[in-house]
This record gives sequence, C-alpha cells and structure tokens, in this order.
Amino acid sequence: MRALPQQVKRLAVVFAVLVVGLVVARRLLVPATFGQRGHYRAAAVDSIMALPTHYAGHEACEPCHIPIADKKAKSYHRGVACEVCHGPQAEHVSAPLEHKPPAPRTRTYCPLCHGYNPSRPTGFPQIDPVLHNPPRPCISCHDPHDPTPPHPPESCAACHGQIARTKAVSYHAQLSCTECHQVEARHRVSPRAALPTKPTTREFCGRCHAQDASSPRDIPRIDLLTHNPGYMCWQCHYPHQPEARS
Repeated sequence: MRALPQQVKRLAVVFAVLVVGLVVARRLLVPATFGQRGHYRAAAVDSIMALPTHYAGHEACEPCHIPIADKKAKSYHRGVACEVCHGPQAEHVSAPLEHKPPAPRTRTYCPLCHGYNPSRPTGFPQIDPVLHNPPRPCISCHDPHDPTPPHPPESCAACHGQIARTKAVSYHAQLSCTECHQVEARHRVSPRAALPTKPTTREFCGRCHAQDASSPRDIPRIDLLTHNPGYMCWQCHYPHQPEARS
C-alpha cells in the first residue's frame, strides 16, 4: 500500500487543528444562551430590559396634550414623533412637574430636516437657512405642530431645490418653470393633489429649437424630421440642464 504524500498529511494536520480550534472557541467564546431563542444571545433580551428607559413614545404624550396631538395628527408633521423635537421624555412622563420638555426655538434645529440637501426627495420642503427670512426664528412663521406655510411658496425652489440649483447653471436658467410645466394654483398648497404637467412630444421642444421656430437665432436649432427621429428629446437632453451629451 502506497504511503500518503507529505502534502496530504500536512493538510490533514491543518484541518485537525482548525476543527479542534473551532470546538474550543465555541465552548469558550460563544455565550451559553446563544441559540436558545434564535440566532442571538437569549440573555441579551434581559440585558436590554435592564437598561434605563429614556424615550416614552408618542402614545404617552397624547393623553395630556390632546389639542396639540389633534392638530399635529392633521398636519404635515403627523408622522414625526414628539420626541424627535422635544428629546427623550420618559422622566417627564413619570414626573411632569419636575421635568419640562425642551422646545427648539433657534434657526439651527429645523434645517436638520428642511435645510437644502440634494439627497432628499424632490418635493420635500427645503430652504437655504442663510437666505430664507434671516435671522427670524422658524417658529415666528411656522407652528411646529402644524407647519403649513403662512402663505403658499412663491418660488418652485422652495420644494424643488435640487432642480432649481441645476437649472440655475444651465442654458435654461432664464426659463420660468411654467414655460414647460402647467401648474394649477392648488399645487402650491396641496402638491400631490394637483401634479404639474410635463411635455410629451418632440414638437414641444421644437417650439424653440426647430429650424423654423420664431425664437432668437442664437438658440441651438435642429431638424425635427432628421434629428434622432423616434426618440424623445429628453432621452438625450436633461431639460433642467440641456447641454448636449456626446
């Protein structure tokens, strides 16, 4: 019978050491309660329950603040928990007279959510804290429990900041939004109930860019019949920054 090659013997020794090491590690390092209730340490539940409670939950706030809770439930902030703005309030719930919730009153707090940030979804109300009514506190115009603006936004950029900043450095900078979008007045107060229209044909862009358009001659012109027929203009040109793509 042929002897096993030295390489096989060495590999067998390595595997044996690994197996022994795993068995020893499991006995010494894996917590005793691991796996009793799932793929975690069962005793962790008791450890977490023993931690001091800081947050009370909005359900604890509402019974004592019914008018505010009712107002907030009908507002744009209905999905924002009370403790997001007022901080953890377990102590206030247990001793209301001894622990009074703080209330943000400076301009630095609201921009944490409403300061311009391109990663936020389009349509989410955003402002430039430097330019938006300086240096007045936000609460001088907006009730935090019902933050509807005192009057409809005068600029589309109030909710479409990223688009406005992109368009501002493009060839379309001087075009008003309503040049391409038909917008009902109620869109300013109930945006999702009345969505703006969008162009649907090549002829729309041709009003300015077709060879026979009556627009100023320095505007780029194309022949609608031969220029990439079968494609919509916005498949190659982003309307808010319409520079040609190579």
